[in-house]
Amino acid sequence: MNSNIHIITGNKGFVGLNLVDYLTRKKKETIGVSRNPTKDELNYQTLSLENLNKANSCIHLAGKAHDLKKTSEDAAYFEVNTELTKTLFDQFLKSDCEVFMYMSSVKAAADTVEGFLTEDAKPNPVTVYGKSKLAAENYILSKEIPEDKRVYILRPCMIHGPNNKGNLNLLYSFVSKGIPYPFGKYVNKRSFVSVENLCFIINELIDNKSIKPGVYNIADDASLSTTDLVRIIGKTINRPAKILQIPKFMVSILAKIGDVLPLPINSERLQKLTENYEVSNQKIKKEIQKELPLSTEKGIKKTIASF
Repeated sequence: MNSNIHIITGNKGFVGLNLVDYLTRKKKETIGVSRNPTKDELNYQTLSLENLNKANSCIHLAGKAHDLKKTSEDAAYFEVNTELTKTLFDQFLKSDCEVFMYMSSVKAAADTVEGFLTEDAKPNPVTVYGKSKLAAENYILSKEIPEDKRVYILRPCMIHGPNNKGNLNLLYSFVSKGIPYPFGKYVNKRSFVSVENLCFIINELIDNKSIKPGVYNIADDASLSTTDLVRIIGKTINRPAKILQIPKFMVSILAKIGDVLPLPINSERLQKLTENYEVSNQKIKKEIQKELPLSTEKGIKKTIASF
């Protein structure tokens, strides 16, 4: 199959929009699949074997994201993240399409990490989000893959990029409003991946037939502490980054109050901002044998400059 057509599910999401733009710049044709398609797109019911037969790759980004407000039913995660993936993957196996990529998450492997998370870690997700992603991974890995096909499971860590929301937005609002960052006592290291580096890797996986199928963690090269992030944000927007050294027991009390009252910080946010979560990208780097386009700091600066 020498087709230059690439089917992307979830093409209207943050990663999807960036990936369509990236592949278009690489002279690749994309067909989007979404729940509310425009005239040039497909929905999941109209995505047929015929469509897949014409495509070189199917990149499955669509999924139900981790719900921080905890309003989602557990079944909704399995319906979208697991069952939809199974249906799509079964169609791929019957088709002439050559490459299938499943956008999983590091949360399918672990919710907390000691040292560096590698692909060898025995998966032990705690959240229903992680469990639904792992169930889809296990289904894909249980199937026999024909020799003329390549299947990749990608586990990105926290993805960021221009205009995306998330914890970087919270940190940005601290610095831009001149609010001191209160967690200076916490020393941590976290991995991130810029959406540009993620798109670069996906493009490499499409083009390079020598990259072995399998599970790959996706992360930038270096980890950052949250206080590093606050300083980078301050530098990027030319505002002094104020970092307070409040005792940890006082911060914990504040976070517990935030679980009940609408404060900018609560227990879950505190954990996300201060925990260690380092992800190794050595396996994918060894396979692609190229440097990532953006350093960790450059990627963060690019994201912050867009806010």
